[in-house]
Amino acid sequence: MLILVTYDVSTQTAEGRTRLRKVAKVCQNYGVRVQNSVFECIVDATQLLMMKKELDDMINKGTDSLRFYNLGNKYKSKVEHIGAKESIHVEEPLIF
Repeated sequence: MLILVTYDVSTQTAEGRTRLRKVAKVCQNYGVRVQNSVFECIVDATQLLMMKKELDDMINKGTDSLRFYNLGNKYKSKVEHIGAKESIHVEEPLIF
């Protein structure tokens, strides 16, 4: 299933900036960055639970936020891209 993960981490402190990098690193382990704080992740139910747990344990719930959008398995008809940066197809091989 395709999960869209978005986050907002407060960077007012050094700890916040460190959290921001850690949150991005966890998201990179599960998916592809499509915008600064937005990742598209193809995961199964177990991977989704693991990702949510890692991120939930990491953030400061008083200053940070996470959002998970479940676009399901038929996401290709739900995602449209317009503008700069060519769209990445997260299930296809990345060839540079």
